[in-house]
Amino acid sequence: MSLGTFSYPMPVNEPIHSYAPGSAERKALQQTLKELKSQQADIPMYIGGEEVRTGNTVAINPPHERNHVLGHFHMGDESHVQQAIDAALAAKEGWANMSWESRANIFLRAADLISAKYRYHMNGTTMLGQSKNAFQAEIDSACELIDFLRFNVHYLSEIYKQQPISAPGMHNRLEWRPLEGFVLAVTPFNFTAIGGNLPASAALCGNVVVWKPANTQVYSAQMFMKILKEAGLPDGVINLIYVDGPTLGKVSFAHRDFAGVHFTGSTGVFNQMWKTIGENIPNYRSYPRIVGETGGKDFVIAHRSAKAEVVATALLRGAFEYQGQKCSAASRAYIPSNLAADVKRLLVAGVNSFKMGSTEEFGNFINAVIDERSFDKIATYINNAKQDANASILVGGVCDKTEGYFIQPTVIEAKYPKYVTMCEEIFGPVLTIYIYDEHQFEATLELVDTTSPYALTGAVIAQDRYAVELATQKLRNAAGNFYINDKPTGAVVGQQPFGGARASGTNDKAGSALNLYRWLSARTIKETFVPPTDYRYPFLLGESEGI
Repeated sequence: MSLGTFSYPMPVNEPIHSYAPGSAERKALQQTLKELKSQQADIPMYIGGEEVRTGNTVAINPPHERNHVLGHFHMGDESHVQQAIDAALAAKEGWANMSWESRANIFLRAADLISAKYRYHMNGTTMLGQSKNAFQAEIDSACELIDFLRFNVHYLSEIYKQQPISAPGMHNRLEWRPLEGFVLAVTPFNFTAIGGNLPASAALCGNVVVWKPANTQVYSAQMFMKILKEAGLPDGVINLIYVDGPTLGKVSFAHRDFAGVHFTGSTGVFNQMWKTIGENIPNYRSYPRIVGETGGKDFVIAHRSAKAEVVATALLRGAFEYQGQKCSAASRAYIPSNLAADVKRLLVAGVNSFKMGSTEEFGNFINAVIDERSFDKIATYINNAKQDANASILVGGVCDKTEGYFIQPTVIEAKYPKYVTMCEEIFGPVLTIYIYDEHQFEATLELVDTTSPYALTGAVIAQDRYAVELATQKLRNAAGNFYINDKPTGAVVGQQPFGGARASGTNDKAGSALNLYRWLSARTIKETFVPPTDYRYPFLLGESEGI
């Protein structure tokens, strides 16, 4: 029962800790890293109120230290997917009927727990399990996840306030119901915040969720699950399971109560999901919501008026932070001929100045890529470029997986604009540049727009405002997040809602109210105060009857 209108004002973004030498947060994080490495975690699945251990365990190793074991997680099978769905549906009525303020306050409490009590554990599990340096972990597993939780509460409170007008003699209202069934959340390795937000945003709206993280993100995912439970999340609302993709899809997409999927991952997997869901449409209780953020081949185009230092900095950060393993990472760049020599010189110098190694050494800007499969894929692109007359390696190109999956940040210069590394998603520390005639800016914008099927992020760098205006117009559909004089990464919740279109997904903008609408189903209710008692309208009356 609602006893008042409760206020959830726009929050401020979580402050970012610097982890500067000598700071208290640096010492606390280093201590947490030591504690995490000194023990081996035994990680269960969380289904309903049970911690489920199967005995079929998988080791978790830091990508930058292959021989160290952080712990093991218990793999599930089809039966565990079914159990998770059953637990979710059993929890559905109670969760959907819980008062909004109680539901909201669970997630606000979780945000506060991360901000204070568990900040270093969220960052530490991300640093060790996903090979993120302290700053990349801080802006992800602490700040962005906290922001998702707090801003989503605010946005949903604003949605609930949206109500229709009422004519005299009646009252109209909208109920913002959860979806009818369960929501499937499938989350990637590269952002702990995405791993937390995809199940939490749907659950905040009153839905029950089956959550499957990437195996390479289990270490931090289970940490967030523990925090949700401590914050008061009822059993069965979010069920965390570890199964392979085909097993998950076989059970979930065949279930009558499948209500939607919240996905971040590869375009190929998302396309197959959509196809399977489409084939099963007659079997579902309602049309499922399909929300996905997929791949990217993100661009930076510099105008002849740009400053070489600005271009190089945007590329060094945009392409190589977190080893290029961001959906938004700068992967292809178009450099005007008048800036080419200076930009190349600065890129080479920048890459050569990077320190690479373990996340536990805070001076390392570059760490390891996520696993051997990724390492081998990226190394293949680099080795092919070394042998191709249509490309040259400007800097980098060293790949070594002896101790960890280390790939030196690599800059390739393509001799023609449709070279393979200008077109295909690599998802690693590889940037390809193409030098264009400085007087062919508009033609190059057309090239940028048509080279890739993706449309996630992109940037234009220019001092000439006419050039900025032209690029903004010509590239209107080439990127869902477009940056002017900045790198194409680093979207902040509440500031730059994130998502792309074309082959990059459904552009439902995580970090905004737009995403939450997808997990709600509106019901319109009209109440008439004094109902009519005669079917006849005035126009039906005769002249004598109307006098």
